[in-house]
Amino acid sequence: MAEFVESFLSQLAQTVLVVLLAPLMLGWVNQCRAWLQNRSGPGLLQPYRVLHKLFHKDALLAHNASVIFRAAPYIQFGCMVLAASIVPVLGTNLAFSPAADVIALVGVFALARVFSSLAAMDVGTAFGSLGARREMLVASLSEPALLMVFFTPLLIVQSSSLSSIVDALAHRDFAIYPSLAFAAVAFIMVLLAENARIPVDNPATHLELTMIHEALILEYSARHLALIEWATAVKLTVYCAIGIALFAPWGMVEGTNWLMFPAAAGALVIKLALAGTGLAVLETVSAKMRIFRAPEFLGMAFLFAVLGMLIRQLLGA
Repeated sequence: MAEFVESFLSQLAQTVLVVLLAPLMLGWVNQCRAWLQNRSGPGLLQPYRVLHKLFHKDALLAHNASVIFRAAPYIQFGCMVLAASIVPVLGTNLAFSPAADVIALVGVFALARVFSSLAAMDVGTAFGSLGARREMLVASLSEPALLMVFFTPLLIVQSSSLSSIVDALAHRDFAIYPSLAFAAVAFIMVLLAENARIPVDNPATHLELTMIHEALILEYSARHLALIEWATAVKLTVYCAIGIALFAPWGMVEGTNWLMFPAAAGALVIKLALAGTGLAVLETVSAKMRIFRAPEFLGMAFLFAVLGMLIRQLLGA
């Protein structure tokens, strides 16, 4: 019983850490982009200021908005918090890790996307329906690629539990897997698409001909918009944490050794800072592609992921 309580507290602490650090991660990416574009930038704490402002405003809702429109922000935020609790961030000893594997994690992301698309179409605006169709187009291509990315480490460890995968990769002898290199490239491409980043989408635009994510949330305001923006930041942080867990898991705490958690937290902050810097560099040197090129981009990601899986399955590398 004591061991379960310790693992539960560890999982709770990791979840709270990710949720609270998510706006800071988004602020760091925006600040790095500003520096690379020779601008001063809004500051690291700007996402927190935006959330504080939105939570203190009065919400405006369309007269024909249904329960789905009102509940979708809470469902999206809850799904992202659940995803944050599944992914090992500081340690691998998570109380409920046996109940959630990589396939369930993809399902959690899909559930949030379905409700966001339904809510966008609920009030019947043209932009909401346009964004929902584009969002589902991207999802139909990115989710299979993400599953293929997970299958490569799954074949290495012979387990679909993300905690088991991370524990095995982090605490075994160092080895170079060419299959993981292909999976890493595919994962970066999926991360850009799933989080509405350049080149698939531009999170800073409001042009109706190009926007995807922004078209989904045009009708929201106040606390509903704050929850969606917070969920978006948590999703970006969770995806970065997944990439760290799969391809750079060193520094994770094995078991519930609380003395090692500060060092693991420091390593996590450094890894997230490097991931945010890399994301800012990719967005700076890339250009927004046409929406009709997105299937080619994500098809290439799926191909890289399948190549990684086949290399592991056929060559054992």
